[in-house]
Amino acid sequence: MAKVISISNQKGGVGKTTTTCALAAGLKKRGYRVLAIDLDPQGNLGFSVGADTETSASIYNVLKGEVKTQYAIQKTDSMDIIISSILLSGIELEFTNTGREFLLKEAIQPIQTFYDYILLDTPPNLGILTINAFTASDHIVVPMISDIFSLQGIAQLYETVERVKKYCNPHLSIAGILLTRFNPRTRLSREVRGTAELIANDLKISMFENYIRSSVSASEAQSLQQNVFDYDARSHIAQDYGKFIDELLARGV
Repeated sequence: MAKVISISNQKGGVGKTTTTCALAAGLKKRGYRVLAIDLDPQGNLGFSVGADTETSASIYNVLKGEVKTQYAIQKTDSMDIIISSILLSGIELEFTNTGREFLLKEAIQPIQTFYDYILLDTPPNLGILTINAFTASDHIVVPMISDIFSLQGIAQLYETVERVKKYCNPHLSIAGILLTRFNPRTRLSREVRGTAELIANDLKISMFENYIRSSVSASEAQSLQQNVFDYDARSHIAQDYGKFIDELLARGV
């Protein structure tokens, strides 16, 4: 049975898609069977791994009941993937029936035995798509960049997680906060990390010891539709994500 992990933060530009792609590719290179599902209407994950984003069925079609989940899966060099669709942007108004929080959980149940990990790349908000992801997940990884505005969203995300645990998924847990685009040499980064640790401790959330340094290799890899390990395994970002994956596995996630 697959472990389901959401990569989530309501703030945009924190590296959710980059983290999802690197985590999926890194786990696959370690021999795990991995599926990534792109829930962000922008659809960047599918493009970044070279998936067919024009003619293939998307997670929107799956949630609508138009396509069975297994028929929406594409295989790429980096991972198996179900792409997103811009039509997801209207899902708040389109899906209004009782139980809409469980649509994704019900959709992935038939395929969970075929994978070791299912990764959910969530949109930059705490709307119904993110609620669906949390309802279907075992764990949440929270990427966070080293700025003061990122700190403000941690408590809000925590409150959303607590509501989902109460009403939809009592087994949900936050695996940890992952600092991205981190520069350990700057005073601001160190101060933000210290404040984040205080907030995390107060909310009883752990932080990953490993962090992801800034690197142009991430953008270059995405533009060439490769994962960071295949693009340049010696780059800082590939090494950092490798250490993060090792820490995640050591935690039993």
